[in-house]
Amino acid sequence: MHVSFWLPTVVLTAALAIKLPSILKLWRDPLLRAVGGLLVFACAVFVFAAPSTIAWTNRVTGVPNIAAPWVYSLLTALSASWLLLIIAWRNGGTERSAQTRRATRWVVSVYAAVVVALWVLFALADVPVEQIQDYDTYYAATPFAREGILLYLLAHTVACSVTARLIWNWIRTDGLDAWLRWGLRFLGVGYATNLLFGAAKLTAVVARWTGHDLDWLNTNLAPSAACIAATLVAIGFIVPHAGQYLQERWLVRRRHRSLKPLSRLMGDVTGGREPFALRATPEMRLIRRETFIRDALLQLSRHLDEDLRGRAYEAALALGHDRGRAQALAAAVTIVDAVDAGRRAAETEGAAGSASGVPAGPGAPSEPSKPSEPDTTYLLREIQAVSEVLSRPDDITAVRARAAAPAESVSTHD
Repeated sequence: MHVSFWLPTVVLTAALAIKLPSILKLWRDPLLRAVGGLLVFACAVFVFAAPSTIAWTNRVTGVPNIAAPWVYSLLTALSASWLLLIIAWRNGGTERSAQTRRATRWVVSVYAAVVVALWVLFALADVPVEQIQDYDTYYAATPFAREGILLYLLAHTVACSVTARLIWNWIRTDGLDAWLRWGLRFLGVGYATNLLFGAAKLTAVVARWTGHDLDWLNTNLAPSAACIAATLVAIGFIVPHAGQYLQERWLVRRRHRSLKPLSRLMGDVTGGREPFALRATPEMRLIRRETFIRDALLQLSRHLDEDLRGRAYEAALALGHDRGRAQALAAAVTIVDAVDAGRRAAETEGAAGSASGVPAGPGAPSEPSKPSEPDTTYLLREIQAVSEVLSRPDDITAVRARAAAPAESVSTHD
């Protein structure tokens, strides 16, 4: 039983740790404040509801069963935070409206009054025998203790019912992010399970009034339902953030990996490799790879053949590729040809310099200018599409061979 109480505490603490930076940074946001309060009270409920903590609280204060109104107060505050969260959710950017302020004040006032009433009823009740796990059923018929038990269960059930209903209505809203929708589903199931907690306790209490013994509902089923519910609620808060974070990291890594063929080819142009740092973040590695590729393409631009690119595009269309892929294939063929041309030019300059005894340099005659300035806009913008087709060398070879054929053999397309 001890493990069942501490497990949701760990999950709730993890959810609070994930949300805490945003809560501190945007403290004025009522929605984030409500989420923070909910997670704090939820953690506190399970810490102080653990049997070992209940015994410790009673022992330290010297008052038998004083842990009962304390835990009930925390649970009531948690119930209020559910309603405050729903108010913030429903009103969105209108958190300063008069209606929102009235609803917030109403929730705070009512549930604060419930907490005060719980302590007054406990002070009036005669509960001398310490009960660690079955206080609700043991004192189900005791005056004032009975009213306190019913009061906290009513406050909890009302808040849970309202929250669950509104969350399930929100799930059906169009246009929600997939991760947010999954998070809401976990929250909805969690709050629905919380209703089982209240139903089990109330049934056990009523059974005591009628002379029956269903205490196992209070001591076994209700705590288990509460632990499951809290875990589901915590997961509901974790899923949207963790899911979006992991999805963004996966997309960054996939883009970085997809640029590897083009990066490797650009290494032949620069004669080196892209910068690498072992501790660099995935985003930084992606930026460095993209920068390396674009710098190499600019260096290669004087060898780009626009006529070849046009022929390669027509050839790709003739081979059955769609326009987007045909454009990427044409760019890849042009880049491969430019790399080969640059390599041949370097070898020719090197051979000429060796033959004359003078190294090729700024004084060497420059190549004749091409009739049209190469357009590198597409290459610099769509480096991922170009890199992806480079991973299919058979397609590159087929398009390159067809583009090199006589012009009349290449089918033209509008």
